[in-house]
Amino acid sequence: MNEANLLLKAYYEALYEHLEANKELLATKIEKLLKEEIVKRGFGDFDEEKYTAYRDACMAFVDERLETYNPIGIQYTFDRIRAKEAVELELQLNWYDSQAEFEALAEAVHAKAEIEMTEERMRQLAEELIKEVGAFPDESIISAYEAASALGKLPDYIVARAIEETVRCG
Repeated sequence: MNEANLLLKAYYEALYEHLEANKELLATKIEKLLKEEIVKRGFGDFDEEKYTAYRDACMAFVDERLETYNPIGIQYTFDRIRAKEAVELELQLNWYDSQAEFEALAEAVHAKAEIEMTEERMRQLAEELIKEVGAFPDESIISAYEAASALGKLPDYIVARAIEETVRCG
């Protein structure tokens, strides 16, 4: 495995650790951002039951994102061909296009990767990547939502915003 692939895995592992350690903070940010966005966009009649359903969906999306970044998760059990097919399918199924964002992430990873990185150095570079590029695919989700907001996109958007605030700002 080359250095860039190792660094990309370290990036995902660092994201996993950040999110896992900050689930309560994420829940607080999600509640705040969700309430603000409902009012800002005028998304109609949100009673307590509907709000709770959207908040719960957001928290489920956080769990889904954790599994995506999980270093011992399923993404590492597929061979390279299957993983490529899975990524292509995911890109087709999402309402946002994250291909350019992934290419930018890959470029940043290649630019930072060093020959024979120690575990400590790899972790430091992964943290730098997170500060510089954020958590993939948040930028794509946020920009697509802001270009055409819709109630069905709201949970993804809220989770992306909460994650970005957490991993970039703390």
